[in-house]
Amino acid sequence: MPGPHEPLTDALIEPGFNARDPFPHYARLRAEAPVAWNATQGFWALSRYAEVHEVSTAPQRFSSKGGILTMEIGIEYPSPPTMMHTDPPEHTAYRKLVQPGFKPSLMTALEPVARERLLDLLGRITAEEPVEFVEAVAVPYPLRIVSDLLGLPDEDWERFFDWSEAMIPGALDLSPERRDEIQAEMRAYFMAVIAEKRADPEEDLISVLAAEDLNDDELYMFLNQLLVAGNETTRNTISGGLWALAEHPDQWQRLVDDRSLVPSAVEEILRWTTAVISFMRTATADTDLGGVPIAAGDPVLMLYSSANRDEAQFGPTADRFDVARNPNHHLAFGFGAHYCIGAALARLEVRLVLEGLLDRFGRLEPAGPVAYSPSDIIAGVTSAPLTFTT
Repeated sequence: MPGPHEPLTDALIEPGFNARDPFPHYARLRAEAPVAWNATQGFWALSRYAEVHEVSTAPQRFSSKGGILTMEIGIEYPSPPTMMHTDPPEHTAYRKLVQPGFKPSLMTALEPVARERLLDLLGRITAEEPVEFVEAVAVPYPLRIVSDLLGLPDEDWERFFDWSEAMIPGALDLSPERRDEIQAEMRAYFMAVIAEKRADPEEDLISVLAAEDLNDDELYMFLNQLLVAGNETTRNTISGGLWALAEHPDQWQRLVDDRSLVPSAVEEILRWTTAVISFMRTATADTDLGGVPIAAGDPVLMLYSSANRDEAQFGPTADRFDVARNPNHHLAFGFGAHYCIGAALARLEVRLVLEGLLDRFGRLEPAGPVAYSPSDIIAGVTSAPLTFTT
């Protein structure tokens, strides 16, 4: 039987918890109840790096098939809604189909295109004038890059944004009926694109997948995940990272003075923002975590946001934003079999944003209050007004 209910876990299921500052509460969880049972929804909350890493590397003990979000506890799907809802070897087979679209040589080839896309957006920022950075850069940039990868029309990116937001639980206040309508719109759109690519294939990821022996549900699963995951996480990493640099002008100045710190700054932005707040797994057999017994069938929630501020892993400066942090073995991309397949693309986009802004501006600062998404899945930044100066 699970342990007694831990009241500290109640905050994790409060609406808007992550739109506030959740990190002091995470620190309490790590110190007082690092493996804690929430009886309200029925899951174990894992707040330390050690346990989150352990679960991430043991898919045979902790399965994804029971759902990856707490809202999926008790739900059985006729087919996996995403590749993330599978375990090896099924997951490995799916991953091999998509992996060629993200191999290093393609990322290298994509860089000039990604840089050109970015320069177009940055060219619209005027020094000394406030800009809503989320709207101006962080939203369109990753969406247009994902469109390039998939072979979708560039002019459709605003439609993709609306669809993507609708797929993130808690991001928008939508009725179940409206969410179903959007799902139907997305599916109809992608099925039409797949038919076109099968008839006239091009050099893009949809053409590659359409040529594989996949049914329509599997193809839609891939495209839905690639579109949503390929922009939501990167977009919020970029906007959250720029806001962190605006709030820590000394760290921006370090980059101005020493551009060799850009790679470590990318990793620190990933750690600091941790765009995916948490994912769930389900224990496949009786086991234990951190000395706490876990029963077969128990869901365990990996709190990446907490693990990436764990003093046991990142030392006494875990709660500080440090663009020179090294080593920095963060879990922003997960770990193990489910390590984010688009990690190289995300790193490329964040690096290009930093380089592009450093080429143009010597300083940035907040131009108003930041606003965060109420989602408990994605650490979203909905507004980040900034002012850049030369």
